[in-house]
Amino acid sequence: MSWSTVHDYVLRERYAEVHELAEWSPWMPFESAIPSAPREPGVYLLREPLTGIIRYVGMAGERAAGGRPQGLYGRLKIYRNGRGAISGFGEEALDRALADPVWLEQQLQDLREHGPKRAQDWAREAVLRLDLEVSWSVTPDTNDARYLETQTLTLLRTSGLWNR
Repeated sequence: MSWSTVHDYVLRERYAEVHELAEWSPWMPFESAIPSAPREPGVYLLREPLTGIIRYVGMAGERAAGGRPQGLYGRLKIYRNGRGAISGFGEEALDRALADPVWLEQQLQDLREHGPKRAQDWAREAVLRLDLEVSWSVTPDTNDARYLETQTLTLLRTSGLWNR
């Protein structure tokens, strides 16, 4: 994990500590990373690519839909599809989009030209407008994912995370 774009020394030190907690995947653009995301449980980090600032830490368990485990793949896909609008990162993305007058005006213009959209479509667009990168670490099970998430959040709690 490269932190060369992070200018704050203390933050770079915290990120180095997070890096040492687990084996993390390389950073990838959020949307294009989803097809290669593992179906195992784990922890994911979302960051702004230009600044290198980590904005969100989340975890995915072993939950299965239709009998097939979804893990990290399932969690990230829920956000991309807009179905996570009222939980975790999806809610934060939507809150940020709704506070942006330029984005709202674009949405209103689209409404005038094409008619209404479903809430899920608004949420999907809110997530994708952030243009974040993702990295993850696979864990053996949900309990280990929860523990890694807690450790990571403890290290980064005061560093501008969007987690509530």
